[in-house]
Amino acid sequence: MDKCSTEMIESGMKLSLDRRHFISTGLLCAATGLSRAATPTPRVILVLGDSLSAEYGLKRGTGWVALLEQRLRAENMAATVINASISGETTAGGRSRLKSLLSQYRPKVVIIELGANDALRGLSLQATQANLDEMTQTVRQAGARSLLLGMRLPPNYGQDYGARFAALFGQVARSNKTALVPFLLEGVADVPESGSMFQSDRIHPREAAQPIMLANVWPELRKLLK
Repeated sequence: MDKCSTEMIESGMKLSLDRRHFISTGLLCAATGLSRAATPTPRVILVLGDSLSAEYGLKRGTGWVALLEQRLRAENMAATVINASISGETTAGGRSRLKSLLSQYRPKVVIIELGANDALRGLSLQATQANLDEMTQTVRQAGARSLLLGMRLPPNYGQDYGARFAALFGQVARSNKTALVPFLLEGVADVPESGSMFQSDRIHPREAAQPIMLANVWPELRKLLK
């Protein structure tokens, strides 16, 4: 075989190898791109609440927010939960912290569980409603959606005050077109055996009540995540 023929064969082999390498690399890159596209980016759920969401008096990891994380994993829903709840928090406190939290975590959904401490301290219901209004509007302006968790008061706070307090959550939800759970403690505080559901202070639910609280939140939250 002459030198020219040998060079032609070697050149052809090199071209074939280069072509196969190019094709295989392209296929690998395409597969990697598809894999990345198929893996959803985790969405952030921010919980802004008080002691009812901060596991007050409970073993760590047994509160309804921790159970929410477990539920999301069980449902194969890509979401990260940030629990920014503080025991004793009021709507004014949550309002003052919200913008910073939105900037830091950039959530897709914000669960607002505030207002009970306002009422327990006898604060102005108008101020409570104004704070919740502003928080839901701030969440919307940040490109996120909010879920408002309503509360009710024990009868000893007076029928009129209690009724007006319970009603303000629905008013905020309607005026701001915000998702609402009317009563976070439904099935906990409004049942005949409610005493067994609470800690000795009669304010904070026991561990046994936490799955019920999550069951109240989950249907509305799931709609927002879809």
